[in-house]
Amino acid sequence: MQDLLTPQNAALVLLDQQAGLQFAVQSMERQTLLNNSVALLESALAFSLPMVVSTSASKVYSGPLLPDLHALIPDHPVLERRNMNAWEDPAVKAAIEATGRKKLIFSGMLTEACISFAVLSALAEGYECYVAGDACGGLTLVGHDLALQRMAGKGAQLTSWVQVLLELQRDWTRHDTYDAARAVIEKNGGGYGVGLRYARQMLPPLS
Repeated sequence: MQDLLTPQNAALVLLDQQAGLQFAVQSMERQTLLNNSVALLESALAFSLPMVVSTSASKVYSGPLLPDLHALIPDHPVLERRNMNAWEDPAVKAAIEATGRKKLIFSGMLTEACISFAVLSALAEGYECYVAGDACGGLTLVGHDLALQRMAGKGAQLTSWVQVLLELQRDWTRHDTYDAARAVIEKNGGGYGVGLRYARQMLPPLS
């Protein structure tokens, strides 16, 4: 049985979160995908996860890292690639290895290519891969789902941004990350976030 994700054993890998690729996404509404990706990145920041960020063809087609994400990590290195499989890029692979984490959480575009290729390669080398399916975009819904199925068939764990956050927190009496984790859910968690905001207004703080 695999251990749960913790702030001490996991790292985030963001691949090709770029407008040129987002234009092609048809697997979900683009603004929803962006909101989910922002929420996942905010979750990683709330728990101080190490992260690797990479883009491809940013000068010729895909454009830079999406502004909403860049604004959250303005000083973080963004590794530029030429190939679709980030695992085959020496700088990206070295950066992932340098995190020292064996549990990798993936988000990005496109699910059928840059996400699935990297995940399948990492799995083959013994990493545990978690794919935030609601923070990945595919060319079509069918293609996105088939790519997720293929990765799951090789051992990837399919998840969502809110499950990642709740798995990292797990206990609302963990005060070190309580405020940051709760803020992410209040901002991005829909009805759940509305409920948490209401409870904060109505109830005294946890002791």
